[in-house]
Amino acid sequence: MAPLRFNVTRKPAVLVPPSVRTPNEFLYLSSIDDQVGYRCHAPILQFYPSNPLKEKGDNDPARVMREALEKVLVHYYPFAGRFRNAPAGKLMVDCNGEGALFVEADADVKLEELGELRAPFPHWDDLLHPEIVSKDVTKSPIILIQVTRLRCGGFVFALLWNHTMSDARGIFQFMSALSEMAKGAARPSLLPVWKREILRPLTTPTVKSPLDAYDQTEVDDGERDRVKELSHNSFFFGPKEIELLKREAVGQQGRCTTFDVLSACVWRSRTRALRLPAGREVRFIFPIDSRKIIDPPLPEGFYGNAVVFACAKTTAGELGNKPLSFAVKLIKQAIRMAANDEYVRSVIDFMELKGRHPITMAGAAFSASDVSKMGFRDLDFGWGKAVYGGPAGSGMEALYGKLCFFTAHRNTKGWEGIAAALSLPSPLMHTFEDEISTAVALQSKI
Repeated sequence: MAPLRFNVTRKPAVLVPPSVRTPNEFLYLSSIDDQVGYRCHAPILQFYPSNPLKEKGDNDPARVMREALEKVLVHYYPFAGRFRNAPAGKLMVDCNGEGALFVEADADVKLEELGELRAPFPHWDDLLHPEIVSKDVTKSPIILIQVTRLRCGGFVFALLWNHTMSDARGIFQFMSALSEMAKGAARPSLLPVWKREILRPLTTPTVKSPLDAYDQTEVDDGERDRVKELSHNSFFFGPKEIELLKREAVGQQGRCTTFDVLSACVWRSRTRALRLPAGREVRFIFPIDSRKIIDPPLPEGFYGNAVVFACAKTTAGELGNKPLSFAVKLIKQAIRMAANDEYVRSVIDFMELKGRHPITMAGAAFSASDVSKMGFRDLDFGWGKAVYGGPAGSGMEALYGKLCFFTAHRNTKGWEGIAAALSLPSPLMHTFEDEISTAVALQSKI
């Protein structure tokens, strides 16, 4: 089948400031916000079908979104500002009200012609204009939104946000507020809270926990040289496949989460596909939301970065040759080590001591982020729920080729499950597909 081709006509990008005057101030960013690896923009895509119940005068999604953006930026006014350089290589937010960047567009394609929608979406560059975002974060808007009307009456809402400002839960909170304003709310039901100073380091920074996820071990496995040859794909795990994998991992009486078992399955299959030497160390590095872990917990409405990273590690030989339960056990142990206040505080202090460098993705490291339960598909801007909502691709710039996203997905048969989107060097993707198929097929015979 020939690849789908369609044309997108964009109007000139415009800056959308808050609808009323907002505080003009400089705001502190925490060391977790200001990690070097977060200084990039991350994309979100939301696909919406037409809604015949929309009133005639209220059916232009671009106009509705732009007006809602003006209103929501009154409450989330730091998003309308710009990053500025601060002493010691840090950033701060200049709340100058300059505005978010907004693009209105039309595409000569129908929603149904786009096929089964799941990340990585091959046409996302057409639906969000990343070329106008500078590599220098101090010269770029913090948020860019493009609303693309489709020929069927549906539309695509695309958002590009700088990760320095918010993690995935934070940007979801912003988008939830935007959806409420689009439907006529006077203010967000959950008011935003800045409070980044809660995550300040100690006066005398002290690292009390081992931080394998941040240990800058330089091991070159050749993946960097192959990054330009990446192949992108996603794999669907339905309820049956997930249950079978869990049964193999923990038996009839044990318990593990869907994240635990899918991460273990993907990590092991990816490692096998890479054909690494048996003694090569492999790491699985994954985010843990510290909002409720840190003592005292972060306040409701906090929309900054609150993620710390845990690390499970072993050798390629052990991971590839041992049962799935071995990888699940490593991941569960890593969670127990990281899900506490001491670990979170150690990460904050470590970044203050070591200069906020990124997590350790050199060598045979791999990461996964689960946004399947965050609710992106449920975001309703007045047209109903999204057909697909979540990450546009299979990795952020800093983790390109080494990151897997788990998103909620309903397949063509109507089954609800999880789609795992990831990238691999092109020659290895087929090998990975075989490994995943084998892993699931073996469990179906148990």
